[in-house]
Formats: sequence, structure tokens, C-alpha cells
Amino acid sequence: MTTPIYRYLWAADPAVGQISAGRLIQGRYEVVSPQIWRDTQPEQPPYILEELPDEIIPYLRLFPQRLHVPEVHGWAVLGDEPETALVALLENVPIDADGDLYPSIVEAWTGASATRQVYWLWQILQLWTPLSEQGVASSLLFADNIRVQGWRVWLRQLYGDGMGEEITSEQLTFLTPTLKDLGSCWMQLSQAAAAPVAAQLQAIALQMTNDEVELEAIATQLNHLLLLQSAQLPLRIHVAGATDTGPQRATNEDACYPTASDLQDATTQPHDLLIPHLTLVCDGIGGHEGGEVASSLALQTIKLQLRALLLEIAEQTEIVPPKLITDQLAAIVRIANNLISNQNDAQGRESRARMGTTLVMGLQLPQKIRFANGEELGNAHELYIVTVGDSRAYWITADYCQQLTIDDDVATREVRLGRSIYREALTRADGGALTQALGTRDAQQLHPVMQRFIVEEDGLLLLCSDGLSDRFLVEQSWKDYAKPVLKGKLSLDAAVQSWINLANEQNGHDNTSVVLSCYFVSEEPPALFDPKQVETTIQSPNTRLQSELTAASRALLYDESVAMQKQEPTASPGRRNLLTLLGVLAFLVIVGVGGYALWLTSKPQNFPQLQPAAPSAPQ
Repeated sequence: MTTPIYRYLWAADPAVGQISAGRLIQGRYEVVSPQIWRDTQPEQPPYILEELPDEIIPYLRLFPQRLHVPEVHGWAVLGDEPETALVALLENVPIDADGDLYPSIVEAWTGASATRQVYWLWQILQLWTPLSEQGVASSLLFADNIRVQGWRVWLRQLYGDGMGEEITSEQLTFLTPTLKDLGSCWMQLSQAAAAPVAAQLQAIALQMTNDEVELEAIATQLNHLLLLQSAQLPLRIHVAGATDTGPQRATNEDACYPTASDLQDATTQPHDLLIPHLTLVCDGIGGHEGGEVASSLALQTIKLQLRALLLEIAEQTEIVPPKLITDQLAAIVRIANNLISNQNDAQGRESRARMGTTLVMGLQLPQKIRFANGEELGNAHELYIVTVGDSRAYWITADYCQQLTIDDDVATREVRLGRSIYREALTRADGGALTQALGTRDAQQLHPVMQRFIVEEDGLLLLCSDGLSDRFLVEQSWKDYAKPVLKGKLSLDAAVQSWINLANEQNGHDNTSVVLSCYFVSEEPPALFDPKQVETTIQSPNTRLQSELTAASRALLYDESVAMQKQEPTASPGRRNLLTLLGVLAFLVIVGVGGYALWLTSKPQNFPQLQPAAPSAPQ
């Protein structure tokens, strides 16, 4: 597999901050500024210890939090034998393209909107439990260590609890960090918060300094405040999607939603709850009449159940908490999994022959927010991302591209288990082998990844199969699309097709699906679909690169120990078996109704009626 390239690294030992700028370490790492080094040979593997030290294990186990937590790049050796010293180097750190740290939360605080201020604190609170479990919660108590890139909170490095070492000119690390310590840190921020939220944040921070306060109670209040603020922002959503067989495949095992035909159908069904709120990409596994059936079955089943869920949520009179939403989404995904798995069993499919599919789904939940004075706002800007497998989601603005998801593959598994750093795990022959997909095993062994975001800036949500994401095509090409789309110079349809063309030319070994949503919270977004507007299509390079098709890139673990390959479709297209297709269509209808009934019986009878924090009237 191709290894991601990070030009700038963070040297985790404060002692190296004394090394003068311009010095070259080991003939490779150029010191740019205190603790910021530039890798002059990023394509070369770094030095990696055979036995991983205990202090870097938290980085590995927190890999699912890679949006907020750095990763271990390798080590640099300082000095000459026998007096040498090892310095851990971190990548995926909050350093911009010019080699400068992104601002600390304190530096950016006063210039941020009320919504963003609350959102930053919400993210910190969500990190509190996983970091506490790994003994590094102290990392959240030092303002200079908490950096921000737009909406995102991003830690510079991890600090162990109870080490008693001096980190900065601030305090020493806390022996056993508590919520009370976090509340004390938040008191300073809340006093400088934006007027609409200052009083509420101060009250929340004060409660946190109470020894008897529980994390869940604070999370509930902070979530209410966040949704009350975000709901006051405008939100306009445009969406486009398409799927393509590609130049080397005989059939298309991908499925995505919505496509052009779905959007056309929506014009005749204006009350369809799914458009533009639901986007979905499935990459089928199992070959012709296997993978394509699994991906279509997953898509249709999930759509049916989400309509019911959206209707249920629309009837609620109180805010539905994120935990309950993610529980319902997980139940929906597991139902889809079991429908595919049951179809495998009915057809006698075993091991490699079992069909399955990856899943990446975006659900912009239009939850209503009701104020104490009776006023109602129709959308709280929540965005839920659900993933199984290696199809991906990216958030893209005019300034940055952020991968929101991590792949369910062997490399990720090895890192999360603390066995290997990610860069080393990627070099395994089976590093890209999938560890889970819908339909290959019983739902009890399925662990879909759920994430919740708040849309509070103009941006693009990109969902895609690995036909596009392989070889970091998104990371290399996003700048060509973000600004033109956000400025109204390129339509979503043109951007989708251009990305598919790029995937076919530079990858080409697989089907490609791309679904692109444009979210606007600005007051006057450009007219993206003005028919008088001149549309510019990005031209893809003419040079077709050799595809790096490996067994691992198409592998799937059907059990916990054996990696199996995705079955390739036959070379000749052949004619589709009409009877098989008719049977599949009939099965879709049956399991769709059955899935809906199963969801109704498995979901809670009623959503809990929460008592929100007393909201203030909108400004």
C-alpha cells in the first residue's frame, strides 16, 4: 500500500527545542523551528524501534481519534555512540503547509463564533473519556497543546497523567486529572466567550468544578447549547452523485445514493425525507451477481428504515441525544447486515463466495429545536457519518481537506491493538485487507463506526469508494474542486464526473462511486445551479498511471484470523441472468418490508423526553 506523506513532523521531546533552526538531523530532518522538523526524504521509511515503548502505546490505541490525535512517524537518533538519544517524531500533527503550528484554542478563541466556541468544547469533552482510559487526559488541560484548524480540535501531542514533568511554563501535569480540573480550564475560556453563550458556558464550567457532577450531565447541557446555537445558522444543501464501472471492470458492484435519477424522481416526490439529507456509497464484494446484489440490498434496506427514523424524529418535542441517534443507526446497519448474511446462507455461500459490501453513509439530521418561548427552528445542523469497510468520507473547504473516517483493515487493527505504528502496518502484504463488511458475518460481530459532527461552515462532504480514494487521489486533487464549487464556478455534477474521470485515469482498477454534498451556512451562497452560469469542467491528466492492484487492497476478513480476497468478476461481461435479477428484486421487496418491521420491533418504543437546559431566545 502507498504510505501517506507528511512533510512536517513534531519532535515530541521538549529538549530538542534548543536545536538551532537549519540544522539537519541524520542527514534527513531539517529543523524548521522549535520541535518542528521538515522531512526532506518523506518517501523513505523512518527508523522504527523493534519493541515499542510504553509511552507511545496511547497514540496507537487512540488511532480512531486521528482527526484529533497525532500519529507516531518513527524515531530520530541524536548524538554519537555510546551517548545517543532517541526522539519520537509525530506525524498528522497540527502544522500547516508552511510549517507553522495552527493557532492554539486560546489564540483563536475570541475571533471564533459562539457556535464554534461551544463546538470546540464539545469535542474536548468527547475526547475526555478515551484519553482518560489511556492515561493521557492531561493532554486536554494545557491550552497551548490544543490547536484548532477551522472547526476541528487537534492535539499537538499526548502527555501522560501523573508523570509530574514540566510541559510548558504553565502547571505540572496532574496526577489524576478529573472533570474538575477540566472545568477550571474552561472557566478562563468561558469568561472570554461570545455574548450569546458566555453565561451558559460559565455555568457549565462552574458545575464541572463540583466533585459530584457527572460527565453525562455536562455533555447533555453542552449538547443542548451547541444545537441551540447551530440551529440559528442558515443551512442550504445541494447534492449530486454518480457511479461508474471503470475501464477495467466488466460489471459495477458499487451502489450510491442519490444519483441523477434519484434527484429527478425527487422533483415529482417533493416530500421525500431523504433528499438532500442522506448520502450513501456501497462497494460490493463477491463478484458479478454477488457484490452488486449486496450493495443494492444494503442501499435499499437502509433507505427504507431511515425514512421511518426521520419520521419518528420529526415527531419529537425534545432534543434527541446523539447516543440514541447512533444506537438507532447502528441497529439499522445491523439489520441490513443480517439481510445480506441471510441471503448468503439461503444461497449456500461460504467463505470467499459470501457476498458483502462496504458502507459509508452521511445523514444530515434535520432535528427541530424548540425554544422556551415557543419558537421553533427546523434544523440543528447535525451530521452523522457511519462507516463499515474502506469507503471513505472527507470534509473539504476552500482551505483544507480532512479525512473523517478510518478504514476497517488489517493495518488499522494492528495499530488499535498496540502492535505496530500505522506507517509500518501499511507495509504488510495484507495491510489493506478488510476486517469487516456488511453481510459477511453475523451482526453480533459487526462494529459500525459512528461519528457526529456539526455543520457550521461552508464546505463539501465527499463520500467515495476506494476507486477514488486509493493512492491518495482525494488528498492530491481536492484543491482543484473545492474553491470552484464553493464559489459557484463548477457545478456539483461536473465535480462528481471530473473526480470519476480522474479515478478512471489514475487508478482505473475498480468501480468508482462519488457522492458530493455542498453545505452552505453563509447568508448568500452562490447560485450553483443557475442555468445561465458558465460551467467549467476540470480536465484530468492524459497520462494513465500503472494501477497498484494487490490482493490486500481487495481482501476481506471473513473471520478473525483469515484474510480472504474479494472475488473478481469474470473477464467477459456476459448477459445478466434475468431470473436471478427478478428473484433479487422480489427478495428486496420482501426483506425491505421485513427489515422495516424488524426495526420497529427493535427500536425503543418512544424516544426519551429530555429536559433541555433553559434556552435563551434567539438573538
